[in-house]
Amino acid sequence: MTTPFPTSHVPPAPRRAKAGARITLTLASLAMLGPFTIDTVFPAFTRIGAEFGGDEVALQQLVSAYLAAFAVMSIFHGPLSDALGRKKVMIGGLVIYLIGMFGCVLAPSMGTLILLRVLQGMSAGAATIVSRVVIRDMFSGSEAQRLMAQVMMIFSVAPAVAPIFGGWLLLLGDWRWVFAGVGVYALLVLVLTVRLPETLPPEARTPLRVRSLLGSLAHVGRSPVMLRVAAASAFGFASQFLFIAGASIVVVRLLGLGERDFWVLFIPLIIGMLSGAWVVGRVADLMDRSRLITFGFVGTVVTTVVNLVLVSFAPEFTGGLSWGLLLAVIGPMLIAFTVALLFAPIQLEVLDLFPHERGAAASLGTFFGLVLNALLAGLIAPLVTTGLVALGLTSLIFALLGGGFWVWHLRVVRRPVAA
Repeated sequence: MTTPFPTSHVPPAPRRAKAGARITLTLASLAMLGPFTIDTVFPAFTRIGAEFGGDEVALQQLVSAYLAAFAVMSIFHGPLSDALGRKKVMIGGLVIYLIGMFGCVLAPSMGTLILLRVLQGMSAGAATIVSRVVIRDMFSGSEAQRLMAQVMMIFSVAPAVAPIFGGWLLLLGDWRWVFAGVGVYALLVLVLTVRLPETLPPEARTPLRVRSLLGSLAHVGRSPVMLRVAAASAFGFASQFLFIAGASIVVVRLLGLGERDFWVLFIPLIIGMLSGAWVVGRVADLMDRSRLITFGFVGTVVTTVVNLVLVSFAPEFTGGLSWGLLLAVIGPMLIAFTVALLFAPIQLEVLDLFPHERGAAASLGTFFGLVLNALLAGLIAPLVTTGLVALGLTSLIFALLGGGFWVWHLRVVRRPVAA
């Protein structure tokens, strides 16, 4: 499946048997940077639009511009970490991210704000993507899956906490307080990252040459196995992320709630993600990774169907807590649970496809999902949030696509080789 590298480029064996609390917290904090960057800003959309005269579509670009830049640069963060080391790339990315975040506090126009979001997107992946590689560098087998699940459990808190945190920051003043608050969080993450060990020693690194970096990406990117697994992961996660990408429209317009009511949607999502990640950690020694991913995809198709049925029969919303509102958030919670079952193990599946080029594999494995997420935030979510039924149907389509790519992958890898 992969072409062996010279002995000097073979990655070292994992050096730890168990993950301590500090390492787990640091890696989870790095992973949470992305959700905090996206979701904390949602409650501030109304005030940003009022100050700069931006409509719903323009405001959604604050998310899609970040995600698009994140996607483009995600291709390079992993290979750079294969050449320079994991720690240097993560720290450099966080420093640039902080410049962009505090620049948002001083932004004089919507255009400037969007450009600064692009800078954040270009740099944030250095921390979030490479931190996944660090997990696989340090651990293997069930412990790697268990740590990935633990990181995801903590990471799962971010989508629920972030908009609530953003709403609280708005009590201090205008929308600029939201960006300042996230900047302080990123500064704390930088301090934690500085204390992390370097997990890729110099003798295991690839040459820092443009041709070498592009060659590594080309080698990984032209693998049919990689393309199938990455597509399965991207579409599977999209069935849940659709609700996050369109949260500003779903909560305010479809559910008739206010700018500090995002918890109504995000707390059920966090319960689902947290529960699913907990199950993944518990079954790490009991269930084959491939079987767990299959179980997650089957469950996601089922829960998206359940969600579609629930919202089809939900009563009209009156703008407050009601029976109809309960039915509208149960489905996303169930979808988040089943997506969590497949998310952590499929990340390890991607990394193990190319053990000598884990950085490049992490980058390209993430790239497909990020491109789809950017399209969800900037184009698809505004189009399908005409109603909860349209939103639910779109989620079901993504679940079917993800499951289809995974079944295709299983059939190919299990096909007997002709004598």
